[in-house]
Amino acid sequence: MNPLARITVVRLLGVVFLGGLTAGFGPPSRASGLLTYDHGLIQTSLWTHHYSSDTTYNDRQNLIGIELHNPDRWLAGAAWLKNSFDQPTWYFYAGREFPLWRPRADLEVRAKLTAGGIRGYDGDKRNKIAYNHYGIAPAILPTVGVRWGRVESDAILFGTAGLMVTAGVRF
Repeated sequence: MNPLARITVVRLLGVVFLGGLTAGFGPPSRASGLLTYDHGLIQTSLWTHHYSSDTTYNDRQNLIGIELHNPDRWLAGAAWLKNSFDQPTWYFYAGREFPLWRPRADLEVRAKLTAGGIRGYDGDKRNKIAYNHYGIAPAILPTVGVRWGRVESDAILFGTAGLMVTAGVRF
């Protein structure tokens, strides 16, 4: 990758990452502040399903991820996984949680939307993900999940390709 392209990609990722932390539906509360730490989440993949019947797709992502959350439900994270073609892949992202239903203080159903850059689709699989011109492609992942105490589980839609279920623990 030429140096100018690398600088452009790094700037784009910075805008996505920092923009996700600073943009929103309203200003962060004065009491919490944008960079105030509320909790972290470490998670792993439990199950993956590809919508295609292609048996060459990897359904064992071995995902390990970490997220940092603020009191206003903004988050930033990073995840390592094996992509659909068994290639090591990184996803760096920012996003926000949206509460949907909270029947009890320790039980919540919520949605999450993250956006960032994904790196790892290489070689002959480079064009299997859109806009992967410089080896890093933009990604937006919607999620629906549940939290019960410190345990969380999410169903993550990855485009039109499939669905992954994760589980994690808050710290």
